[in-house]
Amino acid sequence: MENVDTIERGVCSCTYCSCDKLHATDWMKDISEIDDNYDIVEVRFKNTRKDFFLNVNQLKLQTGDLVAVEASPGHDIGIVSLTGELVSLQLKKYKATTINGEFRKIYRHARPMDIEKWKEAISLEYETMIQSRKIASDLNLDMKIGDVEYQGDRTKAIFYYIADGRVDFRQLIRVLADTFRIRVEMKQIGARQEAARIGGIGPCGRELCCSTWICNFVSVTTNAARYQEISLNPQKLAGQCGKLKCCLNFEIDSYIDAQKDFPPNHIPLETEFGTYQFLKADIFKGVYWYSKRGDAPSALVALPVGTVKKVQKMNRAGQKPEKLVSENMEVAQKAEDTFLNMVGQEDINRFNQPKGKQRKKKRRPPNRNPNQNRNRKPRKR
Repeated sequence: MENVDTIERGVCSCTYCSCDKLHATDWMKDISEIDDNYDIVEVRFKNTRKDFFLNVNQLKLQTGDLVAVEASPGHDIGIVSLTGELVSLQLKKYKATTINGEFRKIYRHARPMDIEKWKEAISLEYETMIQSRKIASDLNLDMKIGDVEYQGDRTKAIFYYIADGRVDFRQLIRVLADTFRIRVEMKQIGARQEAARIGGIGPCGRELCCSTWICNFVSVTTNAARYQEISLNPQKLAGQCGKLKCCLNFEIDSYIDAQKDFPPNHIPLETEFGTYQFLKADIFKGVYWYSKRGDAPSALVALPVGTVKKVQKMNRAGQKPEKLVSENMEVAQKAEDTFLNMVGQEDINRFNQPKGKQRKKKRRPPNRNPNQNRNRKPRKR
């Protein structure tokens, strides 16, 4: 059992970081004046599941210690993820599981027998998930079992599933209990929670936000993309969970504040030269881009929002300006931000050979060895 993969529990050999999801950094660790005699301890389990337990035996616990904690029924094995005063802040973010209003208890440090049985349970999770999917399919249940988590004492397992509606899984629970000889707990999760549990890399190149720091999922609508002038392409806006990306909400407040004094963009601008319609906007620079109706969109006119307000006011009064004057909206680049192409490395055609300059094959020079033809017989004439 030594080769059992416990990375999903956050157990790794790295000393300067942690592989667990929703990791919380103890930034008060180096402060000696802080009293660490806080009885509540944060303990993490598989993937994003965390809970809080009461250290009734006053054990000396450190981050990364394996502990045996109270479960229902039996006991579970978890890893201490946070101790001290910061646990009180984590309690506000997560809901602690209590029994009759009291926190569950930490029994002891995990013994070698506890750890061995815990690793045996971990080794059974993948096979149990695959077999449970087949059982659910045989019962014609419209659900997908996405993850299985065994309890540390191997007497109970949590089956995480996704379903569009209500599922009557009473028969499924009986079959699972008879097949695996364990207590069964079914827990329904959403698509975002499944992505958080499994994890992955987003299109930005970083780990998914839902598996690293987001603990409360806020609804995301397409209005967030419209406010930010993002193309409404579902393939670009959807994350790995198939829903709209959570990061669409990160900067929406800044965009809404910047557009408070902006004029409406659906009103065309009338001039004596022609009618101009809105094409795009640069929100933080306060610029609207217009193109003449009937012309190619390449001929754009950049107008500050103040000028757009004046033209719309003139149109409401029945007046038309002679023409729209394009403003010079080019921003001077700083010297330190200027990129110099010294070797032509950003040229897209750098790998294409020009047709007129084809390399010629070099002819091999003749062999000028004077003894080469010495033994050759003369030809008959």
